[in-house]
Amino acid sequence: MSASAGPTTPPAFSPTGTYVPGEPWSSGVRRGPDGALTVAGVDVRELAAAQGTPAYVLDEADLRERARSYRRAFEAAFAEVGAGVDVYYAGKAFLSVAVARWVHAEGLRVDTATGGELAVALRAGVPGEHIGLHGNNKSDAEIARALDAGVGRIIVDSLLEVERVAAASRARGGAPAPVMIRVTTGVHAGGHEYISTAHEDQKFGLSLATPTEAEDSPAMTALLAVLAHPELELLGIHSHIGSQILDPSGFEVAARKVLELRAALAERTGFLVPEVDLGGGYGIAYLPGEVALDPDRIAKDVAASVAASSADLGTPLPRFSIEPGRAIVGPAGLTLYTVGTVKPVRVGGPTGDGEAESTTVRTYVSIDGGMSDNIRPALYGADYHAELANRLSDAEPVLARVVGKHCESGDIVVHDVLLPGDVRAGDLMAVAATGAYGRSMASNYNHVPRPPVVAVTDGETRVLVRRETEDDLLALDLG
Repeated sequence: MSASAGPTTPPAFSPTGTYVPGEPWSSGVRRGPDGALTVAGVDVRELAAAQGTPAYVLDEADLRERARSYRRAFEAAFAEVGAGVDVYYAGKAFLSVAVARWVHAEGLRVDTATGGELAVALRAGVPGEHIGLHGNNKSDAEIARALDAGVGRIIVDSLLEVERVAAASRARGGAPAPVMIRVTTGVHAGGHEYISTAHEDQKFGLSLATPTEAEDSPAMTALLAVLAHPELELLGIHSHIGSQILDPSGFEVAARKVLELRAALAERTGFLVPEVDLGGGYGIAYLPGEVALDPDRIAKDVAASVAASSADLGTPLPRFSIEPGRAIVGPAGLTLYTVGTVKPVRVGGPTGDGEAESTTVRTYVSIDGGMSDNIRPALYGADYHAELANRLSDAEPVLARVVGKHCESGDIVVHDVLLPGDVRAGDLMAVAATGAYGRSMASNYNHVPRPPVVAVTDGETRVLVRRETEDDLLALDLG
């Protein structure tokens, strides 16, 4: 794992006595003259005293600005090439009633992946026509609820699902159900194998590859099946190539393949699908020195690419949509912990033949959370950055590993980071860029209650999702 050598003491102070740490922290994070972090004007020491730790802390203004940035960048870039675009917030990254309201207020629609996420979006007051429903194995109940709510799109993931959605739509006898077909383009992008979603050997979508020259691809077969059903409206084609993508070229190649499929369907049937969804997966900075994917750059590059592809194919541009999730909520969040056990561990030692081997001391810093509130390091080997959050220190930095309290040796939150050598029990530790896939993938492993989500705005705090309690856990256990 790459080391993250974050600052152990603040650099030279500005005239106001504070500095902005920058990425991977949210724009509202400051460190004051006494070394304590504040988020949107809220001192983390006060927040910890009021809310306890661990706690997910969400910078509302930062999240809203990132939502606006994606919408404005894509609207402007696609308008220049004569195409419209909708931006959907990918709720799987993190969804609560408040977050759904925030992103919708900033002009985004909401993408859901389950009935539970759909319920949250509807509770937030997001109109059904501004909601999409994903999922590779939707239940009949989820399909029915989506249709009853009037969702704007159901992203169909299999040939069987074409029939199931058609049957549910026919049973209601109303307007045709608007569907998109999710295709796998063969473009591999993203970080870990488990978050690269466009190769053929995985569960999502329908392949563009043809089994033989005489056969249609699964993607084409599904598109033709939708057109054959009067109960269905073929809204478009959907593609998603992965997550944590920092190179925009993958989006451009995948878009070209989808537009080629669209043109082939039109040549064969005379029907030109009105919309193409290019998915999400826009990468963010997790460590100091990393650079997130810039919305303006990616929007301009992709817009120019799809315009050129459509011109080559001789087809007018469709309406486009994209689905950022992590890029909006990830950097807006941090997780605040309290330090407990601090344990220096010697790594290395004498070899079996008696020759000396160099040794390193790694300081294991245990915090009061861990893999139950952030599974990504254990699941993907994901890297994060941590800093002492409650005070200054002039101690020499030491190589540290921030670990959790769970009964697993793989319960690691930050693999390698430089922390002050005097880090001790009772200190506060902040881990950056945890807004995405922290709370949404959290568990009760070892019967640990899940932390609250606390929004911070203009010096005020508000609990969006309350902390679970032992009473919550026991209430589910019927003996």
